[in-house]
Amino acid sequence: MTARRRVLRMLSPLAALVVWQLLTAYDVNVWLRFEQFPTVTDVARALGQRLGTDAYWQDLGHSLTRVVTGFLLAAVAGLAVGTAIARSRLAADLVGPVLEVLRPIPAIALVPVAILLFPSNEQGIVFITFTAAFFPVLVSTRHAVRALAPVWEEAVRTMGGGRWRVLASVVLPGALPGVFGGLSVGVGVSWICVISAEMISGEYGVGYRTWQDYTVVDYPGVFVGMATIGLLGWLTSTAVEVLGRRLTRWLPRPATGGPAPSVRRPARRTPAPARPGAAAPPVPAPDAPTVPAPVPVRGGHTP
Repeated sequence: MTARRRVLRMLSPLAALVVWQLLTAYDVNVWLRFEQFPTVTDVARALGQRLGTDAYWQDLGHSLTRVVTGFLLAAVAGLAVGTAIARSRLAADLVGPVLEVLRPIPAIALVPVAILLFPSNEQGIVFITFTAAFFPVLVSTRHAVRALAPVWEEAVRTMGGGRWRVLASVVLPGALPGVFGGLSVGVGVSWICVISAEMISGEYGVGYRTWQDYTVVDYPGVFVGMATIGLLGWLTSTAVEVLGRRLTRWLPRPATGGPAPSVRRPARRTPAPARPGAAAPPVPAPDAPTVPAPVPVRGGHTP
């Protein structure tokens, strides 16, 4: 990454904070009402107070544990089921219709189901997080496996490789870029659903604490929770992307992280137009046809 891009990435959030501070400090009310919003300084002051309490770190740890547990389970299950559906017609016929019916249902709508199924709220929240991340991983894995060129599998089978050899050396490595695309989406959706589940049925966590701050009209505390959620989501998503780059080093990437530089081809040189009155360039004479040498015959005569 170039220095210019680093500066732009630093200035972007700073500019947003400055605009926020100006709108809230001057109580701007032009269709959107900012007079009830806390200022940046109020949120920073509330964040400083929360950082010194044990409850803040306990809530952060609970939310992070729920997301990581559900996300890891979803990654393993989504990769396995997606590969099976893409490679097996029997699995696609048996499991595919059921999953396609369940996929449009929002994970947060499963909160009543989780309360009825699981003996504790903790297990129910992990289940909701798992469901939220499972379907993005499943769909991306299925499409990535089906998009693989069959020539690579045929080459491995020609050399005597079996089903598991093809799976380990062709299918999984070839599908990794698409799989990590689904993982990156899944971890973001996991945070959305875990916060919503904590607000509805949780007893601990960042979402639970944010909702409690809202009920007591502590708006700076609400924004502290929102900032914490955004920071945790960004960190986990970045970790998934970094891991994906490490495991797919064989992919061609530009050195600077930007678009690949275009290669300029040398332009063809056109002959300059002849000046008026100038003699035309000599035209090379065609080569004279070669006549084969006569072949001597007996008696000293040639044919």
